[in-house]
Amino acid sequence: MAEHDPVRDAARYRVRRDSPTGQEPSEQGEDAAPPGRMENRHLWVDVLVDQAVARGEFDNLALAGKPIPGITAHDPDWWLKALIEREQISGVLPEAIQLRKDDAVLADRLDALRTEQQVRDAVEEFNARVVSARRQLLGGPPVVTPLRDVEHEVHEWSARRLPPPGPPAPAAEPPRRRHGWRRRGRSG
Repeated sequence: MAEHDPVRDAARYRVRRDSPTGQEPSEQGEDAAPPGRMENRHLWVDVLVDQAVARGEFDNLALAGKPIPGITAHDPDWWLKALIEREQISGVLPEAIQLRKDDAVLADRLDALRTEQQVRDAVEEFNARVVSARRQLLGGPPVVTPLRDVEHEVHEWSARRLPPPGPPAPAAEPPRRRHGWRRRGRSG
């Protein structure tokens, strides 16, 4: 009993429609088995690719005839690096390197906090991560990230939160002396 698969039926319809003879490849006298079988799927894919080429779907591609950007012959992990950059994946670096990155943006992270206690907690959590990484339990590169002084960071955070000084207020002008003459409007 043949299975009735709507996806396969639709694909067969497209092959018959796009074929010059109006027949499936197995009906065209080729020795290929029915394309739906797993062991012959490469034949089905070849037919679909040939039809796409005939329709011109591969014409005028952006990188036609050019090397794929970002691939170097000496870097076998080019695809992994591209994935990390494209998807902005973080947290998969060795802790020493991740700490360097976090150290560089710590001031921005602290500026987003609202209270001194939150700033203290964030700096203490950062320092705990540095101490833990220095123990080198998991190995990896050496940790060169310095510990942060909590009170200094709180002071710096407070200074960044103050509004910038505005332009100096203009000095009060001395009162004008009246000279006894006035402008008179024309009456006439």
